Amino acid sequence: MTVQHGEEGDSRATVLIPTINNPQELRVVLEHLLKDSDGTYDILVIDSSSNSETSDLCLELGVERIADSSRTRADACNNGLSVVETPYTLFTDDDVIPPSGWVKSLIRWFDREHVAGVGGTNFAPEEDPWLSKCTDVAFGARVMTAGTRYGARPDAELVEVTHNPGVNVAYRTEVLREVGGFDEGAIGAEDVLLDSKIVSAGHRLFLDPSCIMPHRRRPAIIPMMRQIRNYGYVRRLAIDREPSLRSPTHRAVQMFPLLAAIAALALTYGAASGGAQWDLWFTLEGEWNLSRASFHFSLGAMSLYFLVCLIGAAMGTSPHRSVSTVFASCITIPAAHLAYGWGMMKAEWGLLRGSLSIVAIDDKERS
Repeated sequence: MTVQHGEEGDSRATVLIPTINNPQELRVVLEHLLKDSDGTYDILVIDSSSNSETSDLCLELGVERIADSSRTRADACNNGLSVVETPYTLFTDDDVIPPSGWVKSLIRWFDREHVAGVGGTNFAPEEDPWLSKCTDVAFGARVMTAGTRYGARPDAELVEVTHNPGVNVAYRTEVLREVGGFDEGAIGAEDVLLDSKIVSAGHRLFLDPSCIMPHRRRPAIIPMMRQIRNYGYVRRLAIDREPSLRSPTHRAVQMFPLLAAIAALALTYGAASGGAQWDLWFTLEGEWNLSRASFHFSLGAMSLYFLVCLIGAAMGTSPHRSVSTVFASCITIPAAHLAYGWGMMKAEWGLLRGSLSIVAIDDKERS
């Protein structure tokens, strides 16, 4: 099959939406895209669901759908791409709220011949609960999430980048086919690997900071940590495929769980062995034995870390920054660092043992 075009046959773009057992949130995505459609773009749902609810939804709304048995998002997107006939292909997720004019705001940049792909930013929608907004503030914090593309909003009209998140991005279809699409079987970070191939092939990618996609965040700490753990896991696997994707920040975060454990043990040991006595505070005088050094150095390092969390969150890019969400970053940012680092360490161990999960990672509870 091929994607059917609008009534006038003048479709310029196709929006691909991979989904699995999430018809309620997918309905929001489709209704917004359909309401905004003027016949210049097609919508294609790549459905890997285990029931007929998504199929029924697409039939109800008149949206093109292909049934997909893939176990990974990368393979699902490749299956969708195989039937696209329009010059431009856009990707998004099944839990976003597409703003009016989203498709046009991205594909307008293809009038510039050097633009092979262009993406935008993504933040939590206004209707998300407070805890989701806390997650959004953590994702968009300065310094502490320096290695991510979440919430990046440089002060320019169009900025050249090496990667755009797959939730808000458009490509020239011919470029996608030239590089062979997504890496077959990639269980995550497939958008990072794709962009790496595109850039390596000599093409250029750009970010439009004004193109914002509201993207739902996890509503609690545990689901957020599960999501971020999976991000760390798949990023380490992506680095194994393409070593150039590793940055110093990835090494630092991978070590964070170990460093946090050492600091906590040192603090506990120092406090239990007399290093926390009040007369040893706020002075350099007296003996600096192991107990005192363990307590005060670890406490100082932790205090500095939490201070940077606060400053980074306050100076971040999330539109949901407030006194409460910024102070909550003292919990959300360390939780994210612990989870991401643990995910990377888990993948590292799996690579060493030759035992890795090949199943698509999806941390959401979906029936």
